[in-house]
Amino acid sequence: MKAIRRITVRPVLPEPLRPLGRLARNLRWSWHPATRQLFEAVDPGRYASCDGDPVRVLASVPPARLAELAGDPAFLDRLAAADADLTGYLTGERWYQRQGGGLPAAVAYFSPEFGITAALPQYSGGLGILAGDHLKSASDLGVPLIGVGLLYRHGYFRQTLSRDGWQQEHYPVLDPHELPLAPLETADGTPVRVRLALPGGGALWARVWQARVGRVPLLLLDSDVEENGPRERDVTDRLYGGGSEHRLLQEMLLGIGGVRAVRAYCAATGHPDPEVFHTNEGHAGFLGVERIHELTSTGTGFDAALEAVRAGTVFTTHTPVPAGIDRFERDLVARHFGPEAELPGLETGRVLDLGAETYQGGEPHLFNMAVMGLRLARGANGVSLLHGRVSREMFAGLWPGFDPEEVPITSVTNGVHAPTWVAPEVHGAAERTLGAERAEAALALGDPDAWRALADVPAAELWELRRTLRARLVEEVRARLYASWRQRGAAPAELGWIEGALDPGVLTIGFARRVPSYKRLTLMLRDRERLTRLLLDEERPVQIVVAGKAHPADDGGKRLVQELVRFSDDPMVRRRIVFLPDYGMGMAQKLYPGCDVWLNNPLRPLEACGTSGMKAALNGCLNLSVLDGWWDEWFEPDFGWAIPTADGVDTPGAGPRQAVGLDDDRRDALEAGALYDLLERRVTPLFYERRPGEELPERWIEMVRQTLARLGPKVLAGRMVADYVERLYAPAAAARRGLGADAADGLARWKARVRGAWPEVSVDHVEAAGAGTAELGATQVLRVRVSLGGLTPDDVEVQAVAGRVDEEDRIVDAGIAPLKHTGGPGLDGAWTYEGPLTLDRAGPYGYTVRVVPAHPLLASGVELGLVALPGQDAAGEAAGVLLR
Repeated sequence: MKAIRRITVRPVLPEPLRPLGRLARNLRWSWHPATRQLFEAVDPGRYASCDGDPVRVLASVPPARLAELAGDPAFLDRLAAADADLTGYLTGERWYQRQGGGLPAAVAYFSPEFGITAALPQYSGGLGILAGDHLKSASDLGVPLIGVGLLYRHGYFRQTLSRDGWQQEHYPVLDPHELPLAPLETADGTPVRVRLALPGGGALWARVWQARVGRVPLLLLDSDVEENGPRERDVTDRLYGGGSEHRLLQEMLLGIGGVRAVRAYCAATGHPDPEVFHTNEGHAGFLGVERIHELTSTGTGFDAALEAVRAGTVFTTHTPVPAGIDRFERDLVARHFGPEAELPGLETGRVLDLGAETYQGGEPHLFNMAVMGLRLARGANGVSLLHGRVSREMFAGLWPGFDPEEVPITSVTNGVHAPTWVAPEVHGAAERTLGAERAEAALALGDPDAWRALADVPAAELWELRRTLRARLVEEVRARLYASWRQRGAAPAELGWIEGALDPGVLTIGFARRVPSYKRLTLMLRDRERLTRLLLDEERPVQIVVAGKAHPADDGGKRLVQELVRFSDDPMVRRRIVFLPDYGMGMAQKLYPGCDVWLNNPLRPLEACGTSGMKAALNGCLNLSVLDGWWDEWFEPDFGWAIPTADGVDTPGAGPRQAVGLDDDRRDALEAGALYDLLERRVTPLFYERRPGEELPERWIEMVRQTLARLGPKVLAGRMVADYVERLYAPAAAARRGLGADAADGLARWKARVRGAWPEVSVDHVEAAGAGTAELGATQVLRVRVSLGGLTPDDVEVQAVAGRVDEEDRIVDAGIAPLKHTGGPGLDGAWTYEGPLTLDRAGPYGYTVRVVPAHPLLASGVELGLVALPGQDAAGEAAGVLLR
């Protein structure tokens, strides 16, 4: 019989065990080995059956066992030590507190998904895992962050396979009372609710749940409340589900409702109000609109409010292609804003303008969330150096007249939270080598000396560590493989072969990620006979573990999964290649450490960062990858391999170039061939190579050492968060503090005046005088006359732009130097500027001049997207000249 109603009965812990509840409710246990070991000691069998979730353990442990523990002095000592350690972690001074003044009092970090732990399944893939690692590292560093997201009652889907290998989705119902969450309450104990107005007089209500991620509060909004009708209750039903209006409501709740939740949290707890708001992808972009509304409600004009909001906003894009951006019909957005719906005090047209695709090739009927994110942010970034370049090219239309290199989108390369992703065995080796305190610091911030010391573990010990991790993975794979085949309908009698699936002594390659087409799950199957020979080689065999989920609406991705599954089902190879369904954090934490090689073969440059290889590297796994994302930035032959790409770019740091004259099929064929060549000629020989009389693959172990010593400090989320603090958060806080109501109004009026006058700005004449030669080191003096219309020299900067030129006479690797105002206006109204131009580079060289807006409160002269360049009539004999 099925229950007609479900309730959650919380355990009552004996008084001596009360600290267990506090420890279970703070998700620091998910990356703190000693706390996890304490909960395992409560009931080892139950701990395993609850997948290491302390909340579930405490909810199911028998009262007799709790009474026994309450009288166990040794356990109580361990409990007291863990509780004191958590208190010290939460209250002690950390990296952020040791920095100088000027840092923001608080930062609000918004993301549509957060991957903190498998016990709180609110993530689908890399974006959510990255957001979770961001919060955890912010906690370790003491950054006063407030996380904001949605609580999805079904989370993301659980994946199983049909008998013929077709992906099937299942959506378990999550009860917040059974999760490590607590309702956010006001000071008098009233549960916090936020409300959004809907068209026609309706409302969308949401309660606010709070998770504690170490020192960082994570606020999650949940629309499944009694105040809502069925349609509104389903707004937060599942991650990335539903139609266009469903997604719009999710993103309005995340952005607008999220700001309201932050205000309620700060009012209830006394937490400082955020000075900086960080939008992780465009989904939360409406947070800027809500903050504009807050200011206009106090009498500030829209334009001044926009400037104030921009000053304190950071926007991160993870998207390498326009198709990956959320876009809505303008009419749909318009219906949800204005007098009859949300934010009635704002003119709907001004809201719509924020997301308008006003650039060449844009769709005038669409509202673009990434475009809004960029227009509402003072600082913007991609998530690797290469992705930063891709993003500047993709969004260059928002800054017409400027080269993509000048588009104001920088990059902060992603990192991963080492305490989460480093295997317990590796963590133990670090503590034995470095000591507990130094190991913790090395994993948090990446002390290079500590990582070099970790890499100096004796070769035999390091190789034994790798063998242990591989053997543990084989055991895990066999258990998951058996469960998967049973679920697909196989009888136990036909599954004896699984006992021999994989071999702890064989070179193991891992490949696990989401399954969009550009990640090319099945590239390894391009030449099946060649792959089969690799798998079954008698002297140097290879085994491959594959996992991944296709989006429920992506039948193309599901076909790729099915193709891989059917190949791995073949009795000839199924002991050497396996597909594991339901890829998630729990599986990943076993998979990354156990592999010897991590494979990544996306279509370059479509991998924004690709952090799975970072997690593998922290455990001594070597990367075999296309030069894309982070691998393009940090690859060196000493610690991995680069798969050559058919676009001809196979050097790290090279900008993206598209393959010419190659269709997708031909490109896949070429790059698969390059992958097979690497495996056959370089990877497998190195793994199995032994010198006469030696038992260890010395050259392989040296590559493991180099991976730990040189990649380890770079790939940490601690490094990433510190980069955000220093390069984006601190400047945003300073800009926001410097933009009070009067300054914001003044800046808005100045921008309006400059935009109105800009059509009259021109470069009228350019001439050069000086050495008259094109010898390296020679100097020429530029004299420029410009018309400024109704502007003055205080409103602009006149610049010389010079550098090498390419085959089409475009200036590359440009240097920019301001010219000095020397006179004017003349009778013709022109102003004169002068300055030296030093010919400091040999080879084809060129220069031009330009006028850009200038104001002390601008982030850069590019900000307004306005520039005046010389016309044909402006150029004197030496203007814009090419010096060859």
